Amino acid sequence: MTSTATALSRASRHTTPPDRRKLADNITGWTFAGPATLIILGFSLVPMAWALALSFTDSDLMSPGRNVGLENYRALVADPVFHQALRNTALLLFLYLPASLVAGLAVAVLLNRKVRGIGFYRTCFLVPYVASATAAGLLMGYIFDRDFGLFNGMLVKLGLPAQGLLSSPSQAMLVLTVIFFWTRFGFSVVIYLAALQEISKEVVEAAAIDGAGRWATFRHVIVPSVRHMTVFLAVWGMIDVLQFFDLVMTTTKGGPANATVTIVYYVWQLAFTYFTAGYGAAVAYVLFAGTLVLIVAGLLLARRKGAMR
Repeated sequence: MTSTATALSRASRHTTPPDRRKLADNITGWTFAGPATLIILGFSLVPMAWALALSFTDSDLMSPGRNVGLENYRALVADPVFHQALRNTALLLFLYLPASLVAGLAVAVLLNRKVRGIGFYRTCFLVPYVASATAAGLLMGYIFDRDFGLFNGMLVKLGLPAQGLLSSPSQAMLVLTVIFFWTRFGFSVVIYLAALQEISKEVVEAAAIDGAGRWATFRHVIVPSVRHMTVFLAVWGMIDVLQFFDLVMTTTKGGPANATVTIVYYVWQLAFTYFTAGYGAAVAYVLFAGTLVLIVAGLLLARRKGAMR
């Protein structure tokens, strides 16, 4: 007991006030952040571990099910709906991601000006992003309805034939991509706009003095200055696309003929419509692995190109 007290006394003599303040700050910080951290871990890591275990069973969520090993993962190879969901998600990714980056930067450049009413114009691009996805899906469902939609009504008035749109297997995914772009594109605009406002005016003025035109300034000054934000938006957009669910649910419900089923929507169908939760968990973990691979590959490519320096 005496030796312990002596050791504590020596330790206290070597502890400086800054050390004590740092320790106190850490304790205070974790006092506030600790409960929230535990809740987040409880609602993320625990379900992830449970879903992984579930993917090796034939559970229907009502009963534990029996262990089937890798059978659920083997079944994915011959599952035509899973292949269709992969194609639809890949199509959305390759159409949406480049368009959102290019158009987002272009619109942000236009909005990065001090003109009358600029706040209103900026708000117009942001509103679809902050609006409820359910409300947006229902609204667009009415606009692109084959029989009573506003879009087909305009085509008929112009003397053009009405289109199948969300009811057509060949058009539905393209229409959904347009809707998804409209609802998510505002985020790219806001992020690029914030990045543009961080660019020093002296740099832009120096480029103009050196004889650089608008295109040269855009290409050699603006684009390199926002490349770190481009990497962020590319990764964010990838995650956004791979989580695409709400608009499918409120517009097409995966139809017609699985033409708009995405991977996340298919997971939901498997678990809560067909009650094959074990198989759905296997699909979810394939999605998780694919997302991780795409993000790591994108970050490595960006680092190699120097976009993360």
